[in-house]
Amino acid sequence: MSAKPVLSVVIPVFNEAANIGQVLAEVAEVLSPVASLDVILVDDGSEDQIASLIPDLMAQYPFARYILHPKRSGKSAALRTGFLAAKGVWVATMDGDGQDDPRAIADMVQKVDLTKVGALGLVAGVRLNRTDGANRKWASRFANALRQSLLNDDCPDTACGLKLVARDLFLAMPFFDALHRYLPAWAKHLGFDTDQVEVKNRPRASGTSKYSNLGRAVAGFFDLLGVVWLMQRTHVPSRELILRSRSLPSPDQT
Repeated sequence: MSAKPVLSVVIPVFNEAANIGQVLAEVAEVLSPVASLDVILVDDGSEDQIASLIPDLMAQYPFARYILHPKRSGKSAALRTGFLAAKGVWVATMDGDGQDDPRAIADMVQKVDLTKVGALGLVAGVRLNRTDGANRKWASRFANALRQSLLNDDCPDTACGLKLVARDLFLAMPFFDALHRYLPAWAKHLGFDTDQVEVKNRPRASGTSKYSNLGRAVAGFFDLLGVVWLMQRTHVPSRELILRSRSLPSPDQT
């Protein structure tokens, strides 16, 4: 019997001591039957007591690793740290606050072969039942409509933390602080297909959101302009070259 393929799961965390134990327990329960797990917790400079929990959690879940940023650098930086450390050909991402259901990752995995990459480079989660307040939902709808009109990324919810991405596709993307909000657009720009899975968005069990509507809107507007500019100046001859240059099977070999 052949060994199960490796699935890396990157979980950025910031002040999630109250949630991370349950998140890891659920990941283990849901995804262990699917693949050999390689879970990377990336602590983006937390100021709570999460570090004190890590020794016990690592002993309980030997498939998990912990990487600490000495200072807060943002979600995109945390994801990049995790992708650089990931062992799998494919990497799933989810938030550490308990709102993301790992059962969605199990659904995403059904769309790919975890041992290789073909034309499909990214599967994005789309939340059906947003649990945010009305103001945030309105702001998100407006931002999504503006982004789609300029980037044509065909994804109505790029802010959802649940995604499945080919590791080396992610690492081929230009890095900037808001990259995590533009992954479907960059995947398409680099020549890969994208797909979507409907996911359940759960209320946060503990803690508070790290973002404000106003701060996100202002930063998001300038980020979007920057992405449009950067895409106009970023050209890749073919997706095959991205994969071959990183020693992965090319789509015509799948």
